Amino acid sequence: MENEIYDDMRIEFDAPIEADDGLVLRADVYRPAAAGRYPVIMSYGPYAKGMSFPDSRPYAWKHLAEGHPEVTQGSSNRYQAWEVVDPEKWVPDGYAVVRVDSRGSGRSPGFLDPWSPRETRDLYECIEWAARQPWCSGKVGLNGISYYAMNAWQVAALNPPHLAAICAWEGAADHYRDVCYHGGIFCQFLTNWYARGVIPMQHGYGGRGSRSPLTGDLVTGPETLPDEALAENRNDIVASALAHPLEDDYHRARSPELERITVPFLSAANWGGHALHLRGNTEAFMRAASAQKWLEFHGDTHWTHFYTDYGLQLQKRFFGHFLKGERTGWDKQPRVQLQVRHPGEKFILRHENEWPLARTTWTRFYLDPAAGVLQPEPPARQAVLSYDSSGDGLTFSTPPLSEPLEITGPLSARLHISSATIDADVFLILRVFAPNGDEVVFQGAHDPHTPIAFGWLRASRRKLDMTRSLPYRPYHAHDEEQPLVPGEPVGLDIELWSTSIAIPAGYRLALTVRGRDYEYPGGPAKMPGVPFPLSGVGPYLHADAGNRPPSIFQAQNAIHFERDSSNWIMLPIIPS
Repeated sequence: MENEIYDDMRIEFDAPIEADDGLVLRADVYRPAAAGRYPVIMSYGPYAKGMSFPDSRPYAWKHLAEGHPEVTQGSSNRYQAWEVVDPEKWVPDGYAVVRVDSRGSGRSPGFLDPWSPRETRDLYECIEWAARQPWCSGKVGLNGISYYAMNAWQVAALNPPHLAAICAWEGAADHYRDVCYHGGIFCQFLTNWYARGVIPMQHGYGGRGSRSPLTGDLVTGPETLPDEALAENRNDIVASALAHPLEDDYHRARSPELERITVPFLSAANWGGHALHLRGNTEAFMRAASAQKWLEFHGDTHWTHFYTDYGLQLQKRFFGHFLKGERTGWDKQPRVQLQVRHPGEKFILRHENEWPLARTTWTRFYLDPAAGVLQPEPPARQAVLSYDSSGDGLTFSTPPLSEPLEITGPLSARLHISSATIDADVFLILRVFAPNGDEVVFQGAHDPHTPIAFGWLRASRRKLDMTRSLPYRPYHAHDEEQPLVPGEPVGLDIELWSTSIAIPAGYRLALTVRGRDYEYPGGPAKMPGVPFPLSGVGPYLHADAGNRPPSIFQAQNAIHFERDSSNWIMLPIIPS
């Protein structure tokens, strides 16, 4: 159907976009019914543009619609799709919305290879195609959650001439450190995500899948290919990641060079986005060359605030300024917008001018072996505390705080660790406990019981890249293995991803050191349609037996406390 008018929008389904190698990608275009030239909001990804949000993620849609009814108001919601904008809320404001099925997914043929250089080049071509259309003003913006934010960073580093602005809503920016290997430990997110979220949307899945409620067509193309043909026509990204345990050209080709990004952008981060997107949003803001860049932090689930009035108004003010030249007040928008967390899922809006905050007091809290205490002074006692890497590890806690304490920013730790074997995986969890002993957790991006902050490091990957390390954020090279000598301690500098928490007086702050993933003490939560236990880390588990053979990683580890090698965590304390 071409240029038909539905719901006051001129819609073209499956518009052809020819890539530079001759392959034709397919896009749905939504634009105002009136003739004119309009800026474009574009997305390019693997979730099948014809697949509706309510059909693809029914529980997420129900949770969103019931918890935030403004999301469904002012729209028929017939055009809602996962992690992208609702055309009915953008087209009336004078935008064209373009959704492209990425190569090998949905209605677009080709070899499916997420985050590959070929995909990034395709998105570049799509941006320039849109800018050439007679209905386009020549300005193109990218907007979307997760995958659509990640490839926005990638293509922005290529600087397409007509890319005018991007909103990267919860977007990882390092294929090795953010997506595949946390501190050098393989994350099983890819294992779950690819099989569940992408392969059923592969082009040629055909009759096995769904039909578009808008056109009646199969969302993954008109033909149904056998399983063998589908497998041959996609990259096994899980096997590929496992085959590249160090950072090499495979990972670098799928990571943007952030320093090359010059386009204006809004980077929107989720405090509960540990283990995938949070680090990308902060790293991009700190490292990109863009003179006009903003950073926002929020809470709740991965998708919620992109669709709420809070997020929608933020996006429209940003794009109205850069794509339409409107006086939205964005020229007065402070560079950093925080939703500072307080116990009880309470968030307080505050604006800042930089990240990390200039007034941060970087403060070391030392681990004391005498009584498992976290304290401002180095301990006097020398000791060795051992723990079973398969158990709950060791927890060090402050006494009840005598006054409120705000921690907002990136964190780092220094530990001296040994193992009975040639390697050790170290998992750090920053935690807060209420006066009654209950742990303070938040609704994270994908888990309802997410603690305050996480950090990870495989001891054999302890080598630092000193050209990129900062006093508050160690940066590991991940280009070689340095095995341990059993029983001999080594110093580890460990990055914990950014956080924000205002801790009331009477509460306790704690650091847990363990050899496996965190588990919420109250047991796993269950949600409809979620095929993994929600035990505090969502789908971001680190238990692949091939990457973590029990003969090495199920062992006795130890923290060494010596006079010249103290153990500490450095906290970004914000003066009141």
